[in-house]
Amino acid sequence: MAYTTIDDPSVFFQTALYTGNAGTQTITNDGNSDLQPDFLWFKERSVTGNHQLINTVSGINKKLMSNSSNGESTQTNYVTAIGSDTFSIGNNNGLNQDSVTNVCWQWKTGTSFTNDASSTSVGTIDSAGSVNTTAGISIISYTGTGTAGTFAHGLNAVPKMMILKRNDGNGWSWIVYHVSMGNTKRTVLNNTGAAETVDYFQDTSPTSTVFSIKTNGNVNGSGGSYIAYLFAEKQGFSKFGSYVGNNSTNGTFVYTGFKPAFVMAKRTDGGTEGWSIFDNKRSTSGANLIDDFLVPNDNVAEVSQNVCDFVSNGFKFRHVDGKYHNNGGTYMYMAFAENPFVTSESIPATAR
Repeated sequence: MAYTTIDDPSVFFQTALYTGNAGTQTITNDGNSDLQPDFLWFKERSVTGNHQLINTVSGINKKLMSNSSNGESTQTNYVTAIGSDTFSIGNNNGLNQDSVTNVCWQWKTGTSFTNDASSTSVGTIDSAGSVNTTAGISIISYTGTGTAGTFAHGLNAVPKMMILKRNDGNGWSWIVYHVSMGNTKRTVLNNTGAAETVDYFQDTSPTSTVFSIKTNGNVNGSGGSYIAYLFAEKQGFSKFGSYVGNNSTNGTFVYTGFKPAFVMAKRTDGGTEGWSIFDNKRSTSGANLIDDFLVPNDNVAEVSQNVCDFVSNGFKFRHVDGKYHNNGGTYMYMAFAENPFVTSESIPATAR
């Protein structure tokens, strides 16, 4: 049985749905978990529109777009406030266009982190940000040195996935490290390419204290400003792995050890397939079926297909599509829980 130290995943991750009103509004998260979001990922569902990524380390008036290589921009009337279980938005059309449906995926970190590498002898590049060691999530900023080095991430656990972006200019890709690809390869969040062998990580796996980077401008250009999202695996809450698709609506089952709330997937072994995100809030067909997905590398509106079932211990595909489930294709994924399969008090999760 899969036990967990996180009985209520909604303390650290939630999906919020809302409809724009062209004015101002405050969105309150579900339940009594008091999730104060530090990483917010917005997407308009019913119309085309960019994916907007905002965090409290860079500042809630700053945004990047996962479907673009553009640098960070300063926005007015975007996210205007973060509360103990809320976020507030202004009248900017990017997040609050009248009558447009939206989704916001949210992660909580919450503990300030800083590392002076020369003083602590941990890593060679100074880093700072916000971390949650219980949930295995950190948001780290650093300045590139142009020399191969390491930076501290604060997780006290080995990261299984890392998404980083140079934010001080245009033309820099979103670089993704994932444990299933190994330390010699990377994918790019803002395009459709397969995993490529590129020495961005010194061919070195991360440790429980530091992450290694080479000298490419996408990850470590001299004087460049960077933001990194790092995720360590926590049993019953998060999972980072891979699966192989088949050619059937009785598709591949992926065991996570929890009932998923969020899954993001990408084909890594070839082709030109984009990324996909599924969650447990946007589906409207009932039961276990998830029938809506969004594409992080594109501004397209929500796509409706009978994608997969979210069940008590994982997810099972019900549709053949190159983006997330095709015969013989290898896919990496990141997943976060709605409920652990079995709580620390031996209470099992059930499907819907």
